[in-house]
Amino acid sequence: MTGDARTLAELLEESQDLQADALRPTRDALEELVETARPDRDDDPTANRSFHEAHTRALAASLTGAAVLGAAGGALLVGALASAAAASSPSDVQILQTAASIENLAVATYTTALTLPYIGGSAANPVITKFAQVTMGQHAQHADAFNAAAKSLGGKAQTKPDPAFVPVVDKAVASLGSATAAQGALGVVGLALELENVAAETYVKDTTLATHQNNKALFASIMGIEAQHVAVLTAVQALLEAGAPQLIALSPGTAASLPAVAGSVAFPDAFYKTNDAAPAGQGAVK
Repeated sequence: MTGDARTLAELLEESQDLQADALRPTRDALEELVETARPDRDDDPTANRSFHEAHTRALAASLTGAAVLGAAGGALLVGALASAAAASSPSDVQILQTAASIENLAVATYTTALTLPYIGGSAANPVITKFAQVTMGQHAQHADAFNAAAKSLGGKAQTKPDPAFVPVVDKAVASLGSATAAQGALGVVGLALELENVAAETYVKDTTLATHQNNKALFASIMGIEAQHVAVLTAVQALLEAGAPQLIALSPGTAASLPAVAGSVAFPDAFYKTNDAAPAGQGAVK
């Protein structure tokens, strides 16, 4: 095993340990959430509609003028907000189903990316390939956790991806057909980065909107993992944009060659923004 491969294995082990640490309190929070939410299980259309409308107004204000996944993505999101129907299921279930739909989309996107030669092929950068594989598995675990909670609260599991983002992802994937390896790798990383950021921002937003303390703990614990994904992908994107894919490596010898941006770009904000957060009911089961 080379030094680079050994370092990669150690970092992936640390990532999985972080994932396990995050999911441990998440499982506890899910179990407690189910118990504490049981008295609120009665479907109150007035309360549900009020929650949904307040959430939609807040997110519409923050999304106005924002370029989410490019101009097309921003238009789709604002359109979805404007035409959203009133909530018909408990707010906790809506939030959990939407979270699951975002995770489902991430799994599908990484699955597709790994079929591309410059991401999952023999000539692909092994660090990017392994990151995609491990991250895809983590998103699948997150979706399972959110769906388990939704079902325990009397809702249905969300097995489909978030409908607002599917057309944007499909368009981005279709555009990769004529891309060179360098363009394709940058396009995939950029797409994955946007989706990871949407997940992180959504969970930050839902942490503040959740009614139950255990629900807040649930979203906060998984949000940290998504933020880690964002940080890694932002650094990788910076190196690809600098025309230095060879520096996406874990060998200590590459440190001196890294551009300054590689050490600062992954942490652009003191506080996580929520401009691109998805509405609670956007991915709920209809």
